[in-house]
Amino acid sequence: MYNELVVISGTAHIEMGDRIAKNLNLSLLEIEATRFSDGEVSIKIMENIRGTDVFIVQPTMPPAENILELLLMIDAVRRASCRRVTAVIPYFGYARQDRKDQPRVPIGAKLMANLITTAGADRVLTIDLHAPQIQGFFDIPLDHIYSAPVLLKHFEGKPTENLAVVSPDVGSIKMARSFAKRLGVGLAIIDKRRPRANEAEVMNFIGDVAGRDVVIFDDMIDTAGTLTDAARVCMENHGALSVTACCTHPILSGPAIERLNNSPIKEVVVSNTIPFDRHHLCSKIKVLDMSSLLADAIERIHLEKTVSALFL
Repeated sequence: MYNELVVISGTAHIEMGDRIAKNLNLSLLEIEATRFSDGEVSIKIMENIRGTDVFIVQPTMPPAENILELLLMIDAVRRASCRRVTAVIPYFGYARQDRKDQPRVPIGAKLMANLITTAGADRVLTIDLHAPQIQGFFDIPLDHIYSAPVLLKHFEGKPTENLAVVSPDVGSIKMARSFAKRLGVGLAIIDKRRPRANEAEVMNFIGDVAGRDVVIFDDMIDTAGTLTDAARVCMENHGALSVTACCTHPILSGPAIERLNNSPIKEVVVSNTIPFDRHHLCSKIKVLDMSSLLADAIERIHLEKTVSALFL
């Protein structure tokens, strides 16, 4: 059993864990995740994992119990004498709290990194961090892979001569520029300010989308305010013919679904880094599967091969 590859999934996204395991021709390791009567999380590993290479799949979106469950699973497999444990976090929560930009606020992303490291993780695998510099918050190896190969495949074979890529804010420019380059199309940028969390105000528009079909790229959709405002600016103020949205992490909290339904966006392409089961509420949303990409990265890590071949 020494160095055997083992995949474990927390309760946050069992479907993703199962898909990853199947891509690796494995079955998920059996665990028991229960709650005491007061709600306290309890984890038990149901099989022998001594000497194994363990990969724990658990996105850390709200509720906060998801991060706690990940920490308890890491501690459990450590105490069960696994050889190495990798935290596979398709969506790394608290990543927006990556700096101290106001007085008396925490740096939540750094705290999460410390907790994962202290719990006993040997390395981390994640997709499309909200801020790439968060990699530096970890004192253990972190493999940061990109959703771009999967998202771009959705646009393969579609005409691009009338296409333009739009970054909905300055923070997404690098990602949007990369997509525009790969698609061989032009790039436009929306400059906005954010007076408070989950609120944004469009200030300037840089570029030309008149008479073009627009694709807006971002790493996440939370309340969809930024995205739907950007879509309206492109259509109503700058003459875009149509708008498609494309993002990695579909948080879709609060009024997000209603906003998307009432927006001029014709399609919202997202990935399954976060589970989404509300298709009946918004027919515009199309979910792409990241399990094959993650399974490939896991296999490369297990075999000590380079992961950079998966980078865009």
